[in-house]
Amino acid sequence: MRGHFFHFEADADLRPVTRASLRRVVSIFRPYRRRVVGVGLLILVTSGLGVINPLLIKVAFDDALFVPGGPRMALLYVVVALMVAVPVISGLLGIWQTYLSNIVGQRVMQDLRNSLYAHLQRMQLRFFTSTRTGEIQSRLSNDVGGVQSVVTDTASGVLSSLVIVISTVVAMLLLSWQLTLLSLGTLPFFFWLTQRVGRARREVAAVTQRSMADLSAITEETLSVSGILLSKAFGRQRHETERFRRENERLAGLQIRQQMIGRSFFATIQIFFSITPALVYLVAGFVLQGGGGGLTAGDIVAFTTLQSRLFFPIGQMLQVSVEVQSAMALFERIFEYLDMPHEITDGPGARRVDPAGVRGEVRLRDVWFRYDRPPEEVDGRAPVSPAEDGDDGRQRRLWTLEGVDLEVAPGQLAALVGPSGAGKTTVTYLIPRFYDVQRGSVEIDGIDVRDIALESLGEIIGMVTQETYLFHSSVRENLLYGNPDATDEQLEAAARAAFIHDRIMELPEGYDTVVGERGYKMSGGEKQRLAIARVVLKDPRILILDEATSSLDSTSERLVQEALQPLMEGRTTIAIAHRLSTILAADVIFVMDRGRIVEQGSHEELLEHGGLYAHLYLQQFKGGTIEAETADGVVLSSGRVVPRPNA
Repeated sequence: MRGHFFHFEADADLRPVTRASLRRVVSIFRPYRRRVVGVGLLILVTSGLGVINPLLIKVAFDDALFVPGGPRMALLYVVVALMVAVPVISGLLGIWQTYLSNIVGQRVMQDLRNSLYAHLQRMQLRFFTSTRTGEIQSRLSNDVGGVQSVVTDTASGVLSSLVIVISTVVAMLLLSWQLTLLSLGTLPFFFWLTQRVGRARREVAAVTQRSMADLSAITEETLSVSGILLSKAFGRQRHETERFRRENERLAGLQIRQQMIGRSFFATIQIFFSITPALVYLVAGFVLQGGGGGLTAGDIVAFTTLQSRLFFPIGQMLQVSVEVQSAMALFERIFEYLDMPHEITDGPGARRVDPAGVRGEVRLRDVWFRYDRPPEEVDGRAPVSPAEDGDDGRQRRLWTLEGVDLEVAPGQLAALVGPSGAGKTTVTYLIPRFYDVQRGSVEIDGIDVRDIALESLGEIIGMVTQETYLFHSSVRENLLYGNPDATDEQLEAAARAAFIHDRIMELPEGYDTVVGERGYKMSGGEKQRLAIARVVLKDPRILILDEATSSLDSTSERLVQEALQPLMEGRTTIAIAHRLSTILAADVIFVMDRGRIVEQGSHEELLEHGGLYAHLYLQQFKGGTIEAETADGVVLSSGRVVPRPNA
């Protein structure tokens, strides 16, 4: 930044305002074009009425007051009556115009917020994992709110000012072309200066909104329940306060600069407009000295009145020009989000599937997937080499999943086990299409999930995750999220099935008790059982359990496992669990390592195999289940010898 208000360091990402951008902004008014036309007509009428009184002043001076033989009172009565009636009528029409303008403006803002929110709801999970929540909130609130005054007032203000200027200039020319040239001669300079100031304001506005987004992100992260617990646990309150203070100070400085840029320019305009009437009197004196040219006292008074009426809308138009350029920076940020493509969408042939007719077979066929951009494809196919040597001599994984094949029959309980980072959660994300595979296919009942409508897919699949999310609302509202049409009887039945009904009834207001931010008024086990009850209400055909009990104590884990048993009956269930005790009864266990299925079978079969699963199992149960270790293997308490895992 330089030390004056007319300059600000240009933003490298700031694009110039184009006609396409302006047309896009104008297009958001299209649904309300009838009301816009009504506003325009009212502006034309009120602006036209504004020219009448200055002309009546000329009549009053030249034809009614200063005439030979004394004032002509009859004419004066008519002139005065008209001078009173015109502003009254204009004021009433102005109220109507303001009402219509605000209706149009607020409806446009409503549409803009709705469009942005709906667009974000359809964005892929990848977007939310790579974007701060505070940044998203800032686009919805700060950016949309920042353009509100421009949307609400600018269109009508510009048209009103334009009509006033044109009608006033015409009236001034009728009175004196010499005085009109004096009044308009310096305007090109002011228009040029306005463009320069507007550019600077727009640059500052873009940087200010980013700073506002950063501040929103800090607030959202550190003042959430999780953030507060973290800062208190580590004694970092002073650090977080200082971090907020620094960003807040930066934002305040930017907002001061945004307000002050060009203020000296507008002060200059105001001073010039204030002293111009004095120059009019001077020029009028020269004109009268040279013969008058038909100039009368009424002409001079009427002209100075029109001049004051001219300069106000011109100044307003210059100000609006600056504000519009500032607002364009905010529109560009809004359009940037609206222009982001949806990666996960319904294809042309996507179809709805009746949940009642779904058998629940799940199959992954040669699935390759990675979260970032896939390597360059050759002949339309991604390279099959799963890894490459890193600098340390170890192989570096290029893919999160590499050629995964698995099949879960209808009604089976299938378990995914393996070390952290093996790709278990990724598999569960591909089934409901949180992400799409790069190669291969994910199928339900033999149908590629990409050929099933997303809304229909959401009805088929239910999930219970390790981190249960509850809204800051009542227990009832949280449960009804799974099925908004459920009756009280169904609600209670679901809660009983999840072994949480009795605990709910102990709460101060029962099912109407507010659970608090993210459900922090409930224990971990209680939140998990509420999540299970929510899925029971949804009644999905395919159930995914992602580490549903890993973070719970033994008592809560037992209760949640008991709640899961009736939920899994009659459904296809895919469960991820680090605690292998929770999936011993699984029909089939898929063991994953480094993005591949390395083993599969029942618990007994995998123990006999002596591979990775047996190794993981023995590690977890070495405390009491293992009887002894021998050179040949491990002796379990049952007396069976399990071979040592292969190196």
